[in-house]
Amino acid sequence: MPESKTSYVCLACRASYKLRHDPGGRERRCPRCAAALVYVGSAFVAPRRRDTAAWRTLTVLLHAGVRFPMGCSTGPGYRPRTLREVRERLAYARRTGEPPSRALTRPELP
Repeated sequence: MPESKTSYVCLACRASYKLRHDPGGRERRCPRCAAALVYVGSAFVAPRRRDTAAWRTLTVLLHAGVRFPMGCSTGPGYRPRTLREVRERLAYARRTGEPPSRALTRPELP
């Protein structure tokens, strides 16, 4: 059975790559610009390269520690798709003291 691949992204190039996951922690490099690739998980679907708002949203999510793992028939769960949703959830996190990574993955705000 072939080894499964998972997604990595280069935020500078706005490119996504499917590579074998290296549990040893070896740093992956972008083939275009040689910047470090960011591990995003196997359930990740990349936005179009021209969609700057979606890439900005993705950048905020990744810097907050949110990833896209594949669960047992559940998928990665809720992830905000617009900058407005991100701003609302980050404001909620600041207001309540909840960690940003948890607030960003909430399907609805209370």
